[in-house]
Amino acid sequence: MKIHVVGAVLVGLVGSTIPLGLAEKVSLIFCVLLMFFSEILNTSLEALVDLHTEDFRELAKTTKDTAAASVLVLAIGTVVIFASIVVYNWSSIVASAWTIVRQGLVGAPLTLAVVVLLGARPRPSWVDDLLLTIAAVCWALLWPATVSWVFTTLTGMLVVLAWRAAKQRRPDWHQRERAG
Repeated sequence: MKIHVVGAVLVGLVGSTIPLGLAEKVSLIFCVLLMFFSEILNTSLEALVDLHTEDFRELAKTTKDTAAASVLVLAIGTVVIFASIVVYNWSSIVASAWTIVRQGLVGAPLTLAVVVLLGARPRPSWVDDLLLTIAAVCWALLWPATVSWVFTTLTGMLVVLAWRAAKQRRPDWHQRERAG
């Protein structure tokens, strides 16, 4: 799921930078949502198999492998769709070169902050808050040159999702949530 979140952030950055038609925008958003849905379904199916059996069973392995393969097939299809949208809109991309560079310079630290937030390494809570602040500043800097408020909003929501995931991994966070 972490890889899909980072991929969705990148799609959000591309969608906020390149002027796309409605069909392309809807296709990209649908691909992102479908990837999340398939990963959630895969995870739940694997948990259900684990709940049902503790011993190794060939059918359990087949079930898990086919669920994971369905996510892989969908991911490959999503990359193909993304590539075809880029190729189809290549003239717009070339015409928007300066905006793309600007958004890339702002989007790179934002994406890096999301990657670190999703990382499993233990770190102080203030680091997560600092990463959120850096990502929020970068996100705010996207707005002046955005071509799609939908994709820019999607990117911001994914930043918050990554920050919440980082906070929820902390044992002390769960205690504070229950207390108050």
